[in-house]
Amino acid sequence: MIQKLSIVIPVYNEEKTIHLILDKIKGVDLLSNMVKELIIVDDCSSDKSLVALKEYQLNNTGMDISIESHKLNRGKGAALQTGIKRVTGDVVIIQDADLEYDPNEYNILLKPILDGVADVVYGSRFMGGNPHRVLFFWHSIGNKFLTFLSNMFTNLNLTDMEACYKMFKREIIQSLELKENKFGFEPEVTAKISKIKGIRIYEVGISYYGRTFEEGKKVSWKDGFRAIYCIVKYGM
Repeated sequence: MIQKLSIVIPVYNEEKTIHLILDKIKGVDLLSNMVKELIIVDDCSSDKSLVALKEYQLNNTGMDISIESHKLNRGKGAALQTGIKRVTGDVVIIQDADLEYDPNEYNILLKPILDGVADVVYGSRFMGGNPHRVLFFWHSIGNKFLTFLSNMFTNLNLTDMEACYKMFKREIIQSLELKENKFGFEPEVTAKISKIKGIRIYEVGISYYGRTFEEGKKVSWKDGFRAIYCIVKYGM
């Protein structure tokens, strides 16, 4: 029986918004009365993110919050690896620390797993009728190109390989030997789950409240080239 959702949150310099996303997670009522476990990994933030996290934990003792901290900045992928090793829930979801993705949509991703038809569920910003902030044309083209290239190597038909929201049964995500320390996590994990015999992967439409670079967006064109490298490396 699926009873607990583990939420892994990598954090880097998000002191201004981290309490807002945690409040959103706190307010979510999960299907089947599932409980939530938060595994937060601060990737050696240079601002006061870690202080803000500890204050939030102290002021919200009713929430199951664990905080890990890297002594050196190692990247989003490394923070996710740290968090994934520590989860204890039946199901695991990745949650960015900013406000681009809405925790109220956890249940949309959970439903195929609770219905017994899925082992992994990806969120997609390019399907469904949910709200999407209108931002960067070339970023959307880049995301679609990376998804297309990934699909060529994995033989999947995903529409949004790069989306943050990915949900896994715990035994599946913890069985993978993940190596990418930065934004190569997305193509690496996609390639590796695609090779699991009998894996059942679903995709559901989600909202997207994107940020500009002035608002704190961190992904750059260099990350796109690394993604291409990872697609080829792990897809072979």
